Amino acid sequence: MKRNVQAQAEPRYTLLAATLASFLTPFMGSSINLAIPAIGAEFQAEALTLNWVVTAFLLTSAAFLLPIGRLADLYGRKRIFLTGIASYTLFSLLSAASPSLPFLILMRALHGISCSMIFGTAVAILTSAYPAKERGRVLGINAAAVYAGLSTGPFLGGILTHYLGWRSLFGVNALVGLITMIIAFTKLEGEWVGAKGEKFDLPGSALSILSLVALIYGSSTFSLGAQNKWFLLLGIIGLLVFILHENSTRFPLLNVRLFSSNTAFAFSNLAALINYSATFAVSFLISLYLQVVKGLNPQTAGLILLTQPLVQVFLSPLAGRLSDKIEPRIISSAGMALTSLGLFVFALVTPSSPINLVIGNLVLLGLGFSLFASPNTNAVMSSVSKAHYGIASSTLGTMRLLGQAFSMAIVAIIFSFYFRGMKITPAATPFLTKGMHAAFLTFGALSVGGIFASLARGKIH
Repeated sequence: MKRNVQAQAEPRYTLLAATLASFLTPFMGSSINLAIPAIGAEFQAEALTLNWVVTAFLLTSAAFLLPIGRLADLYGRKRIFLTGIASYTLFSLLSAASPSLPFLILMRALHGISCSMIFGTAVAILTSAYPAKERGRVLGINAAAVYAGLSTGPFLGGILTHYLGWRSLFGVNALVGLITMIIAFTKLEGEWVGAKGEKFDLPGSALSILSLVALIYGSSTFSLGAQNKWFLLLGIIGLLVFILHENSTRFPLLNVRLFSSNTAFAFSNLAALINYSATFAVSFLISLYLQVVKGLNPQTAGLILLTQPLVQVFLSPLAGRLSDKIEPRIISSAGMALTSLGLFVFALVTPSSPINLVIGNLVLLGLGFSLFASPNTNAVMSSVSKAHYGIASSTLGTMRLLGQAFSMAIVAIIFSFYFRGMKITPAATPFLTKGMHAAFLTFGALSVGGIFASLARGKIH
């Protein structure tokens, strides 16, 4: 009897550790958006430079996800997971003590590497620890933890920035990281190795890291000159070489044949890439709109931005359970359709639009994203064998982070056209409004394309 209790207790601790870790990064990501104006004011930085506080994190976390996911499959998912939590806590403390904007951007880049250790293992660990019939439910709970981070981030971020300054955000994040680290190190038992005995693809890892860095950097700085366009081209060429290499090696970093032979895996990842490309910059843009155009303080803006992720906290577990019973493509595609509608509504917002319109549309986006995210994750993880859980989780994470980076790159390109080096102040309201309209129209069109990608995945059950 005692043995059965212990067997049941371990998955619960696994779920607790994974969900707390999954809470960390969206908490920081959503709270830092509220602090961007304050960081810019302290360091006297212009809009395009401030984008790198967000983009540096996205760049490194996306670039290192695939190699780290493969290392987790080869040498232990728990080992990589624990390293990620510990290093994330350390870099949070160092970020709080940043003496300059370049140092803060460097810490955000290191944050990204540590987060790739969490992104590349948390979902894989949960999928390994729970049976297939409970997968949607558990992934829904994990998604709810992600959205809890998104929810409390704007709320606490606004309050902390308003009363204690932006540095306090990193201090609180380090505290949450420390608590998570203690639980993970003391309660997480066992180890998960999915591809024991295989070799690590070092050339493929180097190719993927360099190609993704060049691709994200080139797209993020596309409008700044011909040299930056070359980075984008090199990134694309590098990815093509990477694909050729992966096709010819015995133990590839990423089994690219999954994309050609596994329709569900390919289109589920494509849908994730499109969805995050279309939605990630929403909080960044609406934060600027509320503070610069509407003149609200960070605390009030944070309370308003709380709306979307709060909806996602409550609805994600339900959507996850539904995906255990109903085709994930049906639920996810409906979510993409609602998201598209919400993005087009934001393209119509003006300086005179009522705050209630913004709040109502954030509710709509929260509903759409809840219906998309956890069923789509369930579809990805259910489409591969146990040996590929780590790399499947990392591939999905890479799509997510690439999408987030592309989302910020689209904003950077549009802002460079409208602002041309101007600082984001109330005087720049007409330019900010036009830039927002252009960005949301672009995101809405992208999201419509995502509906078709989601439908094309075929049946999972």
